[in-house]
Amino acid sequence: MSKIEQTVEIPHLGGSTVGYTFGGPYDPALPTLVLINSYTTSAELYRPQFADPALGSAANLLALEPYGHGRTRASYQHFTYWDSAVANLQALDALGIREAFVLGTSQGGWIAVRMALLAPDVVRGLIPLGTSMDRESPRSRDLGCWDGVGFNTPLIDELAEPVGADWVVPDEVVDGVFNTAMGGLTGEERRFWRAAYRANYAGDAGRHRLRISTVNLRDRDGLHGRLDEVRCPVLWLHGTADQVYSVPNAQEEIRMFTRSPEARLETVQGGQHFLSASNPAEVDAAAIEFVRRWA
Repeated sequence: MSKIEQTVEIPHLGGSTVGYTFGGPYDPALPTLVLINSYTTSAELYRPQFADPALGSAANLLALEPYGHGRTRASYQHFTYWDSAVANLQALDALGIREAFVLGTSQGGWIAVRMALLAPDVVRGLIPLGTSMDRESPRSRDLGCWDGVGFNTPLIDELAEPVGADWVVPDEVVDGVFNTAMGGLTGEERRFWRAAYRANYAGDAGRHRLRISTVNLRDRDGLHGRLDEVRCPVLWLHGTADQVYSVPNAQEEIRMFTRSPEARLETVQGGQHFLSASNPAEVDAAAIEFVRRWA
């Protein structure tokens, strides 16, 4: 599939440029599946999905990069996950897409749910992957989730001071993310992501984007009190080897979508936190079935 990588201008946060990737020429006869990437990655997280002809035949694939990630930039230097949800909706409008299914990995999952809450007439269905609907709470840790405060605070402190134009994100940061989210990488994949991170997080502006992205992850608000207002179907996919958010947490939270026409959790045996990358065949097949059923 020939990808189309571009940016679109939107008004949010004083004027923003949103990076997006289409899987190929847009086909108005097909539903659209929006893909939202995980913490510090980019649209490149979904290379396996863009390479899957069966998925590309079932839906227009559109990866949207949140604030602080990839090619997305804003006039304002501070942003939240709610801002990324608004930006994604404005990007869809600017691209002339009136309805879409939304798949999100980790942080992409809670951005996707925010989109459904803000624009229920736009979001036709949700596919969260390896995510949590909570803040970084004692409740989630009691259910086997990671200590997101302990994981992220040292990096937030490390990135507090301005740096020079020659600064690039340390390789240890990249390795730490993927060791936790994927159980490690092959040499080729590690080289790819180290280069991608250096391109995305360079100089003082890159340091600040990385820091605010990490602050957002650590300090985000939970969605438990809002989930009963989601009115579209939800298919939550979760890997049994996820080191960040646990299956018991997902089992408890899927039951909070009380007004969805269907809210279903499916576990993927051996699946990692970045499930779309660790188990693309299972994710793609489930996404095809879900989109065809509810389109």
